[in-house]
Amino acid sequence: MNNIPSVNLADFLSEDPAKKQKFVDEIGKAYEEIGFVSLKNHFLDDALVDALYSEVKSFFDLPEATKQKYEIDGLGGQRGYISFGKEHAKGKKEGDLKEFWHFGQEPDADANLIEEYPENVEVKELENFNKTGMEAYKMLEKTGIYVLRALALYIGLDEFYFDKWARNGNSILRPIHYPPITEEPKGAVRAGAHGDINLITLLMGASAGGLQVLRNDGEWIDAIPNEDELVINVGDMLERHTNNKLRSTIHRVTNPPKEQWDTPRYSIPFFMHPRSEMPLNCLEECIDDAHPKAYPDITAGEFLHQRLVEIGLIKK
Repeated sequence: MNNIPSVNLADFLSEDPAKKQKFVDEIGKAYEEIGFVSLKNHFLDDALVDALYSEVKSFFDLPEATKQKYEIDGLGGQRGYISFGKEHAKGKKEGDLKEFWHFGQEPDADANLIEEYPENVEVKELENFNKTGMEAYKMLEKTGIYVLRALALYIGLDEFYFDKWARNGNSILRPIHYPPITEEPKGAVRAGAHGDINLITLLMGASAGGLQVLRNDGEWIDAIPNEDELVINVGDMLERHTNNKLRSTIHRVTNPPKEQWDTPRYSIPFFMHPRSEMPLNCLEECIDDAHPKAYPDITAGEFLHQRLVEIGLIKK
């Protein structure tokens, strides 16, 4: 396997039970083997993707002093702007070669959350930035919920098991800018090798290559979706919840060849998080004699806090 498997969400949404089961089997097998798929026929249309990239590029082109107005102390990077080099991969001290923005959940009025999410930060200089970002957020969230329904069936749960946790969840849309590299990076890369924290991550096609996935045999392979596909991978929360049945695969964003150092890269992942009170206890359906319970019980909120400290966004 030299690229990640491709699956078609239209199969799952069809009225044909055989096609629906085909999707469930394909995505489940892919997530057991490599933890990544590319997905076609999602809910993001090309016009919205183009509009979002245009707004994102306009934001990162703003003067440094303007962007820094939107870096809010005390939020642990949950909303607004996070400046260059602030985040690092777990276990690394070098900051990643990137700056980014966070859009967060705007919950339904009847969400009955046990926590209050921070409000999104409004960018005054760009009138369509927040509106476009939240439109994309909702379409990615909708796509993610259908993927989680398929995975629930694959695991042997009720199809809608994840709905109550993922709807109004603590999900994050993160537009990232990897600026041109101007000097030898000294051990830093655009994004160090890491696993994602959340349930699943949905990534629309980046503006330049560089995303690589670590295969079971220790080989790094390029993740290259078609233009109309999303890359979707398992995060650590889902790996833990399924007692390692579904794999949160290590991945990275490599630095380009030196002759392409002057090329910026833009990437917009959607990190699908559940509500903080979701128990990530290993599911009984995933525990047997050959696969004993691998993790102690923990909630999603506790796990998230632990990991944000480890990657440098929250100070101990």
